[in-house]
Amino acid sequence: MSEIRGVITALATAFRPDGELDVESTRKLAAYLVENGSHGLVVAGTTGESPTLEDDEKIALLEGVIAEVGSDITVILGSGSNDTRHSVELTKMAAEAGADAGLIVTPYYNRPNEAGIRGHFEAIAEGSPGFPLVAYNIPSRAGVNMSPAFLAELAKIPEVQAVKQANDDELGPIEGLDVLAGNDSGFFPTLKFGGAGGILVASHLDNGRMRTIWDLWQEGRHDEAEALDNQLRPLYEAMGVVVNPIPVKAALASRGLLPPTMRLPMVEPTDAERDAIEELLATAGVPAR
Repeated sequence: MSEIRGVITALATAFRPDGELDVESTRKLAAYLVENGSHGLVVAGTTGESPTLEDDEKIALLEGVIAEVGSDITVILGSGSNDTRHSVELTKMAAEAGADAGLIVTPYYNRPNEAGIRGHFEAIAEGSPGFPLVAYNIPSRAGVNMSPAFLAELAKIPEVQAVKQANDDELGPIEGLDVLAGNDSGFFPTLKFGGAGGILVASHLDNGRMRTIWDLWQEGRHDEAEALDNQLRPLYEAMGVVVNPIPVKAALASRGLLPPTMRLPMVEPTDAERDAIEELLATAGVPAR
């Protein structure tokens, strides 16, 4: 299987003007990203508007993206939810459809304790033996945090091989797990402590330079990598002008890379928000196309 490391882009999902899924446009975006530097892709994650996607739509996207980019590119499906039985079944479907791993978010809203979270991951792993799982720690959305000590305990489940760490306050090495930055701003800090890379949003818009940061770091050219990361800080900031994935989809649409349509409750940015996004992208040197 492909390695879960490097610049992994959390792929945005395309929709037609009527809100129906647009697999073809999503495939084109996936191909563009791989051609321009992404090591891998996450399908149907937060940036892909996963809460509004049906299971059959997620699998259609997964199969379409794999067909587009080939088996040498890491493709991960967001197959977790706050319903363990549902997560077990969707993860099985992901494995059968050819995904390299499942991204398993901490159960949100019902906010289980550590025993419940452990049981959740154990059930998913038992349902798909040998299929790699990436834990997704995002307390800002899930309402519960998995501490580094607890994540190290989850690593004792053989299938749990990595974590997307979106809690920057606890970003650091975790015994037994490959750590992937869950926020764009954490990408370079993760490389500094020997992490595996990041699952990123900003790489939609400049994955050439983000890939160069990765390559420079691997070559030992650490000062150059850090200087390039500093150049991209306004880009990372742009992705947070309003809640993700609104900024990235607006920026992609303005560059002709993806239709602007979003599914409610996500909406397109206001004019003021759009101007703020584009101003930050310009500061970072991201072409307007």
